[in-house]
Amino acid sequence: MKRIAILGSTGSIGTQTLQVIEKHPERLQVTALAAHSNYEKVAEQARKFHPKYLAMFESSAADCLAKETNRKVASGMGGLIEIATSDEVDVVVVAVSGMIGLEPTLAAIRAKKAIALASKEVLVAGGAIVVPLAREHKVPILPIDSEHSAILQCLVGALGVPFPTADDTSFYERLKERLSQIEKIILTASGGPFRGYTLKQLENVTVEQALAHPTWRMGGKITIDSATLMNKGLEIIEACWLYDCTPEKIEVVIHPQSVIHAIVKFLDGSALAQMGHPDMKVPIQFALLGPERLPSPAKNWNPLDTPELTFEEFDSSVFICPNLAREAFRRGGVVPTVLNAVNEEAANAFLRGEISFLDIQRFAEGSLSIAPNTSATLETILAADKEARAWFHARART
Repeated sequence: MKRIAILGSTGSIGTQTLQVIEKHPERLQVTALAAHSNYEKVAEQARKFHPKYLAMFESSAADCLAKETNRKVASGMGGLIEIATSDEVDVVVVAVSGMIGLEPTLAAIRAKKAIALASKEVLVAGGAIVVPLAREHKVPILPIDSEHSAILQCLVGALGVPFPTADDTSFYERLKERLSQIEKIILTASGGPFRGYTLKQLENVTVEQALAHPTWRMGGKITIDSATLMNKGLEIIEACWLYDCTPEKIEVVIHPQSVIHAIVKFLDGSALAQMGHPDMKVPIQFALLGPERLPSPAKNWNPLDTPELTFEEFDSSVFICPNLAREAFRRGGVVPTVLNAVNEEAANAFLRGEISFLDIQRFAEGSLSIAPNTSATLETILAADKEARAWFHARART
């Protein structure tokens, strides 16, 4: 029985994680739930799953949840850290949005908890401190992101790389030994709603058009990231940290059907791909129960359902964000933190109608020119994040 703490239990990943746990009650148990402010949803989840611990990031929401459930509820960053480090938790699912997940993840690693990671910011902004700490404490970071889970599944299947587990460093050792056999790691992208658009066509696109994703149903910010292809840029950074490779080893191709989630291409000319319907419950279950394969709440994939699988290049002169992310990772330090912060603020500003769609990547490009040449520590990462957001708002007003 694995005891699970979910940070971000009311979001899409959190609710789907609960569906996976409900499917396997003999293997998985909800020990702790935490969310930002939706105390009514957490109260509903608590009545169903009976977790021992509850936390809310907003203190007022914690007070409301305590009244709703007649239970003690932790609050703030300290509350998230408290449940992430509990002796009664084995795996921490990090599914909170933004930078909130960084400190609880670091604390959970120090407490030797396995990390099932959905929050991109933890590795994009904090990979330089998160990954070395995880290696030091022999803590596995298990990706929930569909592309990175797909890469892991291909590596375990093709290279005999062992599934990463607690107190087992052989995953990274074997991966390092065999990475030379890999020519490319290919991340697939649906292309979003603006696949094939020119810069001129992108000048006047609306928020409604940008939110009309062709295959996935996600939150507003991540849907905008998909439209700009910044989501692939952030995934390049994540993959570099997770699989100890350079950005040159990672390629992005457009795959409109969103059935193949990643491809590992080998030096002998062959390739291994992971396939399935666009459904996050598969990577969630693989993170929690892998490498074992068990029935999941996800829809089974049938090749006859999607008989045509196609691939195409994207125009990197139009969609510049993947290459901005490559450059940020190469420069290192807090540069990825700055890029991530500015992109997040710009995407949200676009959603509010304050800037244009193309302004998002213009601000992202500008962030690289103002990013300080500073090594990454928790303090410098948090400071760079704050300063980058302030820079955006100062520029956006002019």
